Amino acid sequence: MTLHPQARALLDVMAAAGGPVIHESDPAEFRAWYASRAMASGDSVAHVADVDAGGVPARLYRPDTAGTPGLLVWYHGGGWVIGNLDTHDAVCRSLAVRMGHAVLSIDYRLGPEHRFPAAVEDALCSLRWAHENAAVLGIDAARIAVGGDSAGGNLAAIVAQQRPVPLVFQLLIYPATDMTRSFPSHTENAAGPVLTAEAMEWFIGHYMPPGADMTDPLASPHFAPDALLRGAPPALVVTAEHDPLRDEGEAYGRRLIDNGVPASIVRYQGMYHGFFNMQPFLDDADTAHTMAATLTAKALGA
Repeated sequence: MTLHPQARALLDVMAAAGGPVIHESDPAEFRAWYASRAMASGDSVAHVADVDAGGVPARLYRPDTAGTPGLLVWYHGGGWVIGNLDTHDAVCRSLAVRMGHAVLSIDYRLGPEHRFPAAVEDALCSLRWAHENAAVLGIDAARIAVGGDSAGGNLAAIVAQQRPVPLVFQLLIYPATDMTRSFPSHTENAAGPVLTAEAMEWFIGHYMPPGADMTDPLASPHFAPDALLRGAPPALVVTAEHDPLRDEGEAYGRRLIDNGVPASIVRYQGMYHGFFNMQPFLDDADTAHTMAATLTAKALGA
């Protein structure tokens, strides 16, 4: 199937605007350029505050709702190399408003300055802190979910396997689950759009230490033993047709199902990697936000 007309039009606008090529860029320079492209959000959230999540910078979004809300701990995408609290501010605001529950966005350490497993350590540390400091955050410690997009989906899947605190849901948006990049979609969608084979090589090269085991479950959750998947929280796995990560995300969802985890796998035909962040411009992204927020809110409860 070809790209959705809205996706094609948006990609044409992005191409016309120009910008550096990921795999030809210095990480710090590309990080700054990517941050400069962050979209402003039209969603107003009652309470937004930057917090220290056990030594990990984070941002809390808490809507004005009756009672004590649940919490979605969100790990941003960006290949473990780029991205920050501001690049995913609009996504977190949208999810908080649509869910009626709080979101804690985590600014984990990035490579190459901080290689694997630094991001995983920060993901686990901040999640433990959120659970231990639920009263400070004004959330219910018994109702915590995790989620993220791309590299953030990788981290969310890993912490959902490790379960350092009780979790009620995992929201995985085109998650990276296999560092070996062995699934067919990596070849089929090697030219992108947006995420290419060269970009994946660049991201992983800056994140994983030289000689690292690419099948380590703390890097590639797809290779985790069944015992880690059994009892994991229910999941929504969202994928995009024109995405190198499509097949590994869907395969991971099937592994969850095979191990008795209630999971939904939803592929957006005609969409590309990164579409979820474009909810103001793409109808499918807006629909994906509504679906993600609805299922997460159902798991978080009233």
